[in-house]
Amino acid sequence: MKTAIAVAPVAFVVLSMLSGCSTDAPPEVLRPVHWTRVHYDQARDSNRYFAVVQARHEVDQAFQVGGKVIERRFELGQTVRKGDVIAVIDAVDYRLSEDGARRQLEAADARWHQAESDWKRMQALKTDGSVSASDEEHAKNALDTAAAAAKAQARTFELAQNQLGYTVLRASRGGVITNVRFEMGQVVAAGQPVVAIADDGEPEIVVDVPEEHLEQFKQSRFRAFLASASGAPFEVELREIAAQAAAQTRTYRARLNPTQARRLPLGSSATLIAERVGAGAPAASVPATALTQRDGKPALWAARPVKGKEAARVELMPVAVRGYRNDEVLVAGPKEGTIVVTAGVHKMAPGLVVAMPAQETVSSAIAKGGAP
Repeated sequence: MKTAIAVAPVAFVVLSMLSGCSTDAPPEVLRPVHWTRVHYDQARDSNRYFAVVQARHEVDQAFQVGGKVIERRFELGQTVRKGDVIAVIDAVDYRLSEDGARRQLEAADARWHQAESDWKRMQALKTDGSVSASDEEHAKNALDTAAAAAKAQARTFELAQNQLGYTVLRASRGGVITNVRFEMGQVVAAGQPVVAIADDGEPEIVVDVPEEHLEQFKQSRFRAFLASASGAPFEVELREIAAQAAAQTRTYRARLNPTQARRLPLGSSATLIAERVGAGAPAASVPATALTQRDGKPALWAARPVKGKEAARVELMPVAVRGYRNDEVLVAGPKEGTIVVTAGVHKMAPGLVVAMPAQETVSSAIAKGGAP
């Protein structure tokens, strides 16, 4: 009993000291949030399309005569100038044909000169009556026939010369070789495309537009960016659109030019953004992460600033959804300038007080510690 009585005063003193230390509660740490202000603008319809860069002018070239390819001077991707020799086919047979045509032309010219001499002698004998009118007529016909045969043979010789020249394939324009369809030793036919040359000085953005987007597409403004440079968009304008849909895909091929001349790697992937200002009522664009629900209807967490503090009290506000655009949603209802929470909405509660630092500070904090 004496021991219990002696311990009691000590316990009382210890409890008094502990209660004195807990009188000041630690300050409440407010949760920082991502936020944005509601800004109304004319609603814009936006669509993205997969595109590819192609040359505006691309030519398939072919030999004008058939034969065996014996020389190839350029490879895929190399640059050629107008007149450069691309390939050569075996010209032995064409040289023989050209030589035979030349000799036939020489023979035809000889017959023509002989007929002309006969005609002149006939004219000299005509004065003394030694030649009848019939003989004169026959001589004149022989001269005309020989002259016509010589001219025809001259055309045959010219054709043989042309065919010999066609055994050398030359670039019809400068550009980049984008396709090669033959190999050394291959026998190619006349008119068979063997190489494609594209003018890389006039690149275009080429897309296939679904038929349900066609009318909206024609009224849109366009931007594009390459898959290798997504942070460098550039303006483009519609140059042409197909009058008829493709039979298999039911899409319309559209070609767009950069508004300012620029080099684009042919064949590269690109994304085309088509935007059109809507005719409806203005709407505000907010990140899709800001949208939540109340009683099954769309809502946003609105933040009311607390006077004198970098803080705000949140409350749930119903909104009307006007549409969706990629990672954004178009809403109406909140007043212009209303602050809304754009991240961590699942952790909000009515009346909760949150920190409202500058947006740059929030972005830095989230980058270091994760989303709130």
